[in-house]
Amino acid sequence: MSGHGEGLTHARAEEWIAKERVEGLSGAEQELLSTHLSECVLCAEKANATAEALRALRTMPVAVPRDLARRTQFRVRLRARELQLREPRWRIVWLASAASWLFGAVTAPYVWRGLEWLGTTAVAPKLLWQMSFGVWWALPAIVAGVILLIENAGRAPDSML
Repeated sequence: MSGHGEGLTHARAEEWIAKERVEGLSGAEQELLSTHLSECVLCAEKANATAEALRALRTMPVAVPRDLARRTQFRVRLRARELQLREPRWRIVWLASAASWLFGAVTAPYVWRGLEWLGTTAVAPKLLWQMSFGVWWALPAIVAGVILLIENAGRAPDSML
């Protein structure tokens, strides 16, 4: 035979031999490959060589440090503890954010009227007291952002380890 089962080329057969070991093949691909391997001695030898190489790799001993499992467990526990210690702080941040937005939504009309009264009484430009309202509304988010930046800046050297 020509070595091409149903139009399967040697290059495609080699790809499928590797794909079969890693991803698996569809039924049709498996059938075409089997047909090709039964007709093509060169590709059949490559498939056998690949299978033998994989078997050899599976039986090859790999040296690992004796305490690798213990050290890995220690690191995992350490990281879990770190996350547990941080969790209550995040709950507080979320609660404070929710309370802040709720308080802001409830008091917004009063603050708006108060700043409007203050602006007209002090003869301040309308844009100034309107921008003051925007700053008042954004202030909790700004404060939370600054706190988070300070907290992360203090922890930056630890994350590089």
